[in-house]
Amino acid sequence: MTLTAHAITGAALASLTPNNPLMGFAVGFLSHFVLDAIPHWDYALLSRKEDENNPMNNDVVIGKDFVKDILRIALDGIIGLLFACFFYVFYLKYSLFVILCGVVGACLPDALQFVQMKWRHEPFTSLRRFHLWIHSRIRLDNKPVIGILSYIAVMSLVVWGISLI
Repeated sequence: MTLTAHAITGAALASLTPNNPLMGFAVGFLSHFVLDAIPHWDYALLSRKEDENNPMNNDVVIGKDFVKDILRIALDGIIGLLFACFFYVFYLKYSLFVILCGVVGACLPDALQFVQMKWRHEPFTSLRRFHLWIHSRIRLDNKPVIGILSYIAVMSLVVWGISLI
């Protein structure tokens, strides 16, 4: 999933615990894995070096492509953060801190994958192994329109479902 989808879901879940930012962070963190288990589309990372035999050996090559990837990832995260803040902080008047905790928790597992690629030690290795295990095997990477529409559907369902609680 994109960071935008993770951020909006993390914010939505954190809104359920408006007086407990730590719980908002935790449910955001856990939501990351639930979303990644759903078939989805991801944009390609140009700096990613894949090992077809063992995904635990995948790496990211730091260079020109890495800078492009960081800019793309940052834009993705900023879009998610802005949507989450606009809706949950400015419109629904939730605490910025609680919403940020949910957003950070929901986006953190992807950042920790990068850490593991560069520093292959525990607990990052076990977390990455779990992340790869739970990740959907059905990929929509070559179907961006379907993938983006599925994001909109999933995020709409999450926001709508939480609004009913």
